[in-house]
Amino acid sequence: MPKKIRELKQMLQKAGFYLLPKRGKGSHSYWLHPLLSKPIVLSGKDNKDAQPYQEKDIMKGIKEVEQLEQGDQL
Repeated sequence: MPKKIRELKQMLQKAGFYLLPKRGKGSHSYWLHPLLSKPIVLSGKDNKDAQPYQEKDIMKGIKEVEQLEQGDQL
């Protein structure tokens, strides 16, 4: 069962991403992390099912942040 857009946003917040306010058209939201140079763009209303590519993009971004954080600790 696909995750909801709301769940993906919660995952991003938990990983340290923050929402860029007043950015994006319609249901698009831009999420930034201090360690990443490019934002993650998430589209869709909170109660809609996420598309597989959206879940994949979110997981890729979170994994990249985790790897960068581990590299900083060494």
